[in-house]
Amino acid sequence: MDNLTKGINPFYPGQPVPVEYFTGRMKEIERITRAIGQVENGKPQAVFLTGEYGIGKSSLAGFLNFFAEKNNHLIGIHVFLGGAETLDDLAEKTVEAVLRQQIYEESRVEKIRNFLAKYIGQQSLFGVNVNFQAVKADAPNIAKGFLPFLNELLGRLKDDGVKGLMLILDEINGITRNKQFSHFVKSLVDENAVAQKPLPLLLMLCGVEERRRDMIGHHPPVERIFDIIEINPMEDAETETFFEKSFSSIGLKVEDRAMYLMRFYSAGFPKLMHIIGDKVFWENKDGVIDEKDVRAGIVEAAIDVGSKFIDQQVYKALKSNLYKSIFKKLAQSHFDLSFTKAEIEKTLDASEKKNFSNFLQRAKKLGLLVSGEEKGEYIFTSRLARLYINFAADFKWK
Repeated sequence: MDNLTKGINPFYPGQPVPVEYFTGRMKEIERITRAIGQVENGKPQAVFLTGEYGIGKSSLAGFLNFFAEKNNHLIGIHVFLGGAETLDDLAEKTVEAVLRQQIYEESRVEKIRNFLAKYIGQQSLFGVNVNFQAVKADAPNIAKGFLPFLNELLGRLKDDGVKGLMLILDEINGITRNKQFSHFVKSLVDENAVAQKPLPLLLMLCGVEERRRDMIGHHPPVERIFDIIEINPMEDAETETFFEKSFSSIGLKVEDRAMYLMRFYSAGFPKLMHIIGDKVFWENKDGVIDEKDVRAGIVEAAIDVGSKFIDQQVYKALKSNLYKSIFKKLAQSHFDLSFTKAEIEKTLDASEKKNFSNFLQRAKKLGLLVSGEEKGEYIFTSRLARLYINFAADFKWK
């Protein structure tokens, strides 16, 4: 099959999944839609959507954003806070997100743009141009009066049938280091709760558990305000449904052995599912996804994950010759994802043994490993990462 006639690639590695391609997560959706329903009826809610990196938090939040507008008369604001470190940064990114949010009712778009007209630059054919200088100048006042800002936004939309807001704060890794953020979130929730007429607001934060712990460390009362919803890896049936629907949407059939391998190596992580699916899509030449396509795609996927994650984070942090030697022996050991410290130590020399505990702790901190349930047990967070260190042992870590 010629690459020019393959059709649209149904996979989205490295970015949130468009709502039309979203699949699975029915348990989590049910819990969050309960909160959405409460907000529609006027009761504020606060949710912390958590799960490991690559588990699909942003994609689920994006789908629920769409769902809440279509079914529950809410307007969603999905704010990506990557690079944000201060409350002024948060205010700036919130205004930008409101202006660029995909709203499905045109009359609502017009009212939002009228409300924020001073922050709109010269119009173009490609959407809204934000006047960043104007936004930056007003950011301190918006941050200080964040709840009134949201109230006024909703007030502009109530005549159009909007009953509440859904504010999603995503990519919070940087800003949770700022203790003011914890106080800001707690104050936002508390001030709204005691208001004479509370704003119907669903506040959703998306982040790994460590970021929630960061916030609690800065301001312990934060622990009490969120309903915590954890996203776990997809079940086997959900994973297979995802691959089957994705490939069948462009007329490709998946053989059983190929399906097993894609399910096994993605391990229910949507990010890995999209990376593997993308690589397999480009390997296929005949309209049938078979074992050969998948094996070639998995190798490419492992190299992709390794070069972006392990090389950039783990390998550069653990670059001593001693750690390289430990990595190579770890790669050559016969296990799937989990191993015990004791069994690997049998392969190490005296100097490596002396440094092995520190190596494991640093690998955990970098997200390559997690502790298992048994004492001294460690587990790779991804099969692709495990596969990649096998390759790297041969051509990088000699």
